[in-house]
Amino acid sequence: MKQTRYHFIAPKPDADRAYAVLEAAFEDEGAPLAVAEVDEAAALFEVSLYLDGEDDRRADVEAALAGEAFTIEAEVLPDIDWMSRVLAELKPVRAGRFLVHGAHDRDKVRPGDLAIEIEASEAFGTGHHGTTAGCLEMISRLVARRRPRNALDVGTGTAVLAIALAKLARVPVLASDIDPVAVRVARGNIALNHASTMVDTVVAKGLSAPDIRRRGPFDLIVANILAGPLMMLAPDIARSLSWDGDVVLSGILERQRRAVLAAYGIQGLVHRATIRHGEWATIHLSR
Repeated sequence: MKQTRYHFIAPKPDADRAYAVLEAAFEDEGAPLAVAEVDEAAALFEVSLYLDGEDDRRADVEAALAGEAFTIEAEVLPDIDWMSRVLAELKPVRAGRFLVHGAHDRDKVRPGDLAIEIEASEAFGTGHHGTTAGCLEMISRLVARRRPRNALDVGTGTAVLAIALAKLARVPVLASDIDPVAVRVARGNIALNHASTMVDTVVAKGLSAPDIRRRGPFDLIVANILAGPLMMLAPDIARSLSWDGDVVLSGILERQRRAVLAAYGIQGLVHRATIRHGEWATIHLSR
């Protein structure tokens, strides 16, 4: 699917404010945003918002910015699988006992590594993003303390976390995603990493799908998505968790962490630990 880039130039304080507003306004769409300096002397920055499709949605962008006097331009981008192009050049990532790598870096695997090979794809989750790395580190900590019996990976993307759980804990894992493309990618990566006997996949919105309800309760639930959906899922995640279960959440900016913790605190879950990678937080909760 093609994307359209909506972009404008503004002084740094205005660019920062606009970035935050657009991030909140288009969070449900998972729309990528970027800010780049274009004039150091004048301290001018370009803000870019990427929306799926070719329809002109400048009116939506302007409405989100509530009348700010920005000159917004729209540019339809070529239909190129940028993710595949970028991932093919990424270096391997170490997180805890895990080494996440592409096919071109198989020679980087050392004895004792829990290697996870992730092919370039359209789904999120390669270990390079702070949220994925934080989850891998938190999973390593938890499994070292106690091996789970039944795990759920919500919003699995490439299935890197589900594969990590299967390899480290040797337990059954159910990996779910709302996106059929992500589930297709996940299945390919699961097979590639010889984890098909331990990891099952399901296309599902939230945790109410019959396949998920039948497999619960889970004593480890991992969800690396976004803060808004995580807060909406708090009641379902709490209901799907065993009495002695653990929850690992990521996709959370540091400034959103307290709101997420409050949403889960209402459900009776207690904050146990946080791992930070830059502005991203990965949190561990339990009953």
